[in-house]
Amino acid sequence: MSPSEKKILRLIKEGDIKQFEILFKEYYPRLCEFGTKYVKNIEQAEEVVQDTFYNIWKNKEILNITTSLKAYLYTAVRNNCLQIIRVRNLDLKYENYYKSHYFNESVSPAEELNAKELSNVIQKALNSLPEKSKIIFKMSRDEGLKYHEIAEKLAISIKTVEANMGKALKHFRTHLKDYAEAV
Repeated sequence: MSPSEKKILRLIKEGDIKQFEILFKEYYPRLCEFGTKYVKNIEQAEEVVQDTFYNIWKNKEILNITTSLKAYLYTAVRNNCLQIIRVRNLDLKYENYYKSHYFNESVSPAEELNAKELSNVIQKALNSLPEKSKIIFKMSRDEGLKYHEIAEKLAISIKTVEANMGKALKHFRTHLKDYAEAV
């Protein structure tokens, strides 16, 4: 890390909002462009970048950056984008499985029974989620809200929404593992 970056980081750790704003303005457009290459959606990339800066400010006192600031920012944005892609791919996997197995025009009684059984397993898994994860999951799936919209409505960070969605999806993977193996 260069001496100027060490100074910038020290000032931010001390709560210098102006220095933080300078850093934000310098990197925000380029990081959004970089994130868009991963998530293929400018709004989602902007959310990732904003959340990255939010976490830097929120955790400024304990922030320990050993690489350059630029490398740290790009790595954080890349990792957060990859997490979004993993969640998106898992969603598509289950959606495609469900559509291919339960939306055929000619449904046999066995398939109908399997669909009811799967529906019951899904409902039990949903009901056994922690309350906060359940609310966030329903807002995402039932209401079709994006993570930033959920964060705004619940007055929480996007990271909290992502973490709870991750918990919920992991919970569903555990409860639906028998069905997922068939995918």
